[in-house]
Amino acid sequence: MKAATTYNIDKLRKDFPILERVVNGKPLIYFDNGASSQKPQQVIDTLVKYYSGEHANVHRGVHTLSQHATDKYEHTRTLLQQFFNAEHDYEMILTKGTTDSINLVASAWGRAFLNEGDEVIISTLEHHSNIVPWQMICKERKAVLKVIPINEKGELLMDEYEQLLSDKTKMVAVNHVSNSLGTVNPVKEIIRLAHQYNALVLLDGAQAVPHMKVDVRELDVDFYCASAHKMYGPTGIGFLYGKEELLNAMPPYQGGGDMIDKVTFEKTTYNDLPHKFEAGTPNIADVIAFGTAIEYLNEIGMDAIAAHEEEILEYATEQMRQLEGIRFVGEADQKAGVISFLVGESHPYDVGVLLDKLGIAVRTGHHCTQPLMDRYNIPGTVRASFGLYTTKEEVDQFIKALQRIQPMLS
Repeated sequence: MKAATTYNIDKLRKDFPILERVVNGKPLIYFDNGASSQKPQQVIDTLVKYYSGEHANVHRGVHTLSQHATDKYEHTRTLLQQFFNAEHDYEMILTKGTTDSINLVASAWGRAFLNEGDEVIISTLEHHSNIVPWQMICKERKAVLKVIPINEKGELLMDEYEQLLSDKTKMVAVNHVSNSLGTVNPVKEIIRLAHQYNALVLLDGAQAVPHMKVDVRELDVDFYCASAHKMYGPTGIGFLYGKEELLNAMPPYQGGGDMIDKVTFEKTTYNDLPHKFEAGTPNIADVIAFGTAIEYLNEIGMDAIAAHEEEILEYATEQMRQLEGIRFVGEADQKAGVISFLVGESHPYDVGVLLDKLGIAVRTGHHCTQPLMDRYNIPGTVRASFGLYTTKEEVDQFIKALQRIQPMLS
């Protein structure tokens, strides 16, 4: 698939001031978007404008500044509803990010509905944030955690998944896209099969939403979560989508602030959605700037971004195949903009340090997926992850850098 002819990469790159930076005497090539994407000037300006002349607490004041901040804060919720095609804006809970969202569901839903002998299914591809909360709640509730295996290419073994499903299955929690390998999971089929057993499905969308259009109603997913900082927005903010009836049935996750309706020393009643799950003063500035990031992505178009990144991924993969000693880890048929690899017998850390000397930022290590690395019997990988501003010229420089450092690693 070719990138859209209207996709002006040079113009887009000018929106990101950090891309002008020089690192170790070389122009920065930022291939660590899987960890966190860079921020356009529009998002930075929103943060400065808010703190310079708009700051007030939300939902609590009748004065002009408070009402203005509340309107902007809630506008982001509306943008999220539209971006992900949720039925209601109050189905979009604003959280600290993907990890916070998963912990919210595991704790609030798990304590209310998970019982002894029930089963939760995750996959070998999961980030620790989608493993540990389920381990914790399963231990607490005496439930059983089961794991979908993968093949050598890094794809879920769907036949094995079907065999794991049973009437005991209450939740299936998997990522939409693997952060380590870039595998795009067959999530619609995962959801369809789980629903046959009346099991719920939570999708960790952190690595999917920067790269592709996501429609929660078309997927029929029960819970979906992601983080702003991977969507060209600020850190420390994200969202949890949940179907209305599920969120209403869940008890609050934390107490205090806007999540209350009426408090007495004898009893407290809770607020309606979404405020029931948003205790305390929220991260107002970053929520508003998250809205700016969504508007930025809307202006470019997710289809255009997906087409551009697919072209970059195909080009980089083909160029790397020409190099001696490169071992790809994870070669799924369906991938997003991630290449995970090793250089000969070299430790990933050594590769990353040498690339950094040439101005190229990649991620090295286990990528918070230690069980996945154990599956491949490796300590970790080098991960190059691409974004909407990645160019073929940067890929070419990356290839030259790999050629240059290979003799140093032998």
